[in-house]
Amino acid sequence: MQTCRTDATVIGAGLAGCEAAYRLLKSGFSVTLYEMKPKKKSPAHQLDSFCELVCSNSLRSERLENAVGLLKQELRLLGSLIMECADEVSVPAGGALAVDRAGFSELVTKRLLELPKLTVKSEEVTEFPTSDTVIATGPLTEGAFAEAIANRVRTPLHFYDAAAPIVSLDSLNMDKIYSASRYDKGGDDYLNCPMSFMEYAEFYQALITAQSAPLHTFETPRVFEGCMPVEIMAKRGDRTLVYGPMKPVGLEVGKWRPYAVVQLRRDNAEGTLYNMVGFQTNLKFDEQKRVFRMIPGLENAEFVRYGVMHRNTFLKSPGILDWDYMLKGSDRVYFAGQMTGVEGYVESAASGLVAGDSLARRLSGQRPRDFTRMTAIGALGHYVSEYNGGDFQPMNASFGLMDELPERLPSKKERSLALSKRALELVKTLI
Repeated sequence: MQTCRTDATVIGAGLAGCEAAYRLLKSGFSVTLYEMKPKKKSPAHQLDSFCELVCSNSLRSERLENAVGLLKQELRLLGSLIMECADEVSVPAGGALAVDRAGFSELVTKRLLELPKLTVKSEEVTEFPTSDTVIATGPLTEGAFAEAIANRVRTPLHFYDAAAPIVSLDSLNMDKIYSASRYDKGGDDYLNCPMSFMEYAEFYQALITAQSAPLHTFETPRVFEGCMPVEIMAKRGDRTLVYGPMKPVGLEVGKWRPYAVVQLRRDNAEGTLYNMVGFQTNLKFDEQKRVFRMIPGLENAEFVRYGVMHRNTFLKSPGILDWDYMLKGSDRVYFAGQMTGVEGYVESAASGLVAGDSLARRLSGQRPRDFTRMTAIGALGHYVSEYNGGDFQPMNASFGLMDELPERLPSKKERSLALSKRALELVKTLI
């Protein structure tokens, strides 16, 4: 692609912003990158350099039978700055990709600053841009700029204290689960995991004694009643859950009424992902796996998203953003990163790559590349823009978001590897 005189702006030098800026710069455009550090830092940040990993140094699984492993390989094929730097400063972590946190931040910063058409402005943006911009200010966006965004998109920015886990349908034991809606209202829209008194008693003790994840200093411990973590609710009394999210009334099986029922609600249009209704939680991820797998039918459940409790500002993206993260009706204004509704470091970088690539192509008079739902990177964009449920929440990469294979394979691993093979072959044709 030849150098073009048109400049672009990127706001925010996190993973998404750096990936978007790099894509634009490598496409021949000059870029102004706004980053409020080091003049101003959020309570979550300590380093002066770009791309600071706040919560963890792990970029999760490398295996292609895992959706985030596929996403990383797609990014590598597409020339991702984030993956290039992560691979260079990786540290031993078994089957996962983990990095030296400071080394990673320093290397990303160095690689960007080496590019001649980059101008960095260490200042805070307070007004909404008019055109040719990628907004990647992260889930802690606040103040005047958050207000400017909310005014422009004409909807409040979302905030949640807690979110429930999501499990994959093909990992559930359907011999123990039945389909029904409470009082037969709405058809068989829910999957139900029934518990006897003894099963509930054992589960309850495990739940109230499980370890919670520590809150960061910038996160409030205040919990809204409407999304109270299930473990906190349980500590109010041993039957609180039976009269709350695990109420069995209206979910009888013939003449038998379970002592308690955990309901699973479909979380995507394809019915491959299910949300644990009323199970917002702040338990550690390993504890969630241990305790929630005590629920009948969830013994081998795959958690495509663990429950979380933290401060998170994000758009109600469906109906607001296109699949390439461009704001509908705008003059090439894009969003990228966790503000769009993707969850995780790798997913944030992926959204930045797509946004930067799309802006570069549009500035050159070309059509943006639609990676489609047959790739992990494309499926995330389509999820963010097209989710049609009533409770849009941030999402990690997941095979459940991708288009199904035409044939049914005998095992989950074979299916995952076949989806990965198809996706990588498609990405190669789009390079």
